[in-house]
Amino acid sequence: MIREVKTRTGAIFCDDENHLEWLYVGDYGKENNIKANFLGLTKEINGVPHHDVDLEYKMVVTISTQKGCSMKCKFCDCPKVGMFGNASYEDMAGEIVHAIKSSGCQHTKRFNLHLARMGEPSFNYPNVHALLKNLPDIVTAHMSADVIHPVFTTMLPKSIPARKLRDILLDFCKTKNVYYNGEAGLQLSINSTDEVQRAWLFNDKSHPLSVISEICSFLPDPVGRKYTLNFPVTAQTILDPAVLDKLFDKNKFIVKITPIHATAEADMNGIETNTGYYDYNVYKQFEEPLLAAGWDVIVFVPSKEEDEDRITCGNALLSLKKDE
Repeated sequence: MIREVKTRTGAIFCDDENHLEWLYVGDYGKENNIKANFLGLTKEINGVPHHDVDLEYKMVVTISTQKGCSMKCKFCDCPKVGMFGNASYEDMAGEIVHAIKSSGCQHTKRFNLHLARMGEPSFNYPNVHALLKNLPDIVTAHMSADVIHPVFTTMLPKSIPARKLRDILLDFCKTKNVYYNGEAGLQLSINSTDEVQRAWLFNDKSHPLSVISEICSFLPDPVGRKYTLNFPVTAQTILDPAVLDKLFDKNKFIVKITPIHATAEADMNGIETNTGYYDYNVYKQFEEPLLAAGWDVIVFVPSKEEDEDRITCGNALLSLKKDE
């Protein structure tokens, strides 16, 4: 039995028996929730007013690549679900097809697939690789899409040896640059430039920055959008452009700043960005030094409604059921 939870921009689906969760949502439009000077989006986002979304403009499907998560990050509820292994290829394809059919959308200008609801996709890379190679066929069998754009987000787990993790990222970059002709995204969860703070946030389960930097030195020049260094921020976040300059090539990478989302785990650990929904100064303190250092920066701000609906990363409705 699959439970459906309606949200104000789409729906979340929970398969309690198989320990899977996925969703689809629409988007408010990049002019409303993104500031990125290098893209010509220069308006400061002091709050994102909720309004109806149009899936024909953009449809975002977020799926689980694992049945729970073992990373135990201090800001994420997914580990509360437990860990029941990897999602199979059929599981992941089924999540996508179910989301498309449930949405009723027949055509979209842009179909984004995020491998980010539950789990660390590098732990399940053989199945993820097969899914990405077949994604265009999976989508177009059920709807038409002008652009299909998958996004691979990784926490760079320490339990995967650096050489193997490098090979996984190299393979994804080849998929992005060649198979999708650049129309795919690689996002690395960095979260802090301070090793002590990072180790605490990731429960010491992510490779240190020096290892991540070494891995990234092997990545090819990106086709299309650069690779992304992701920083969900709070007032306590340490984000030093000088450290980034030493670790990463700004010709290959951009920096993405988002708020820490309002998860139960984040709240329990005192990690929050209360004013981040309506006060751009939360982001400006990080954005301005990066811009001055020559980095391309994207600031993405969700609406309060999106966080309340628990559609953002780090949430898992299955974790609520477990606590009941």
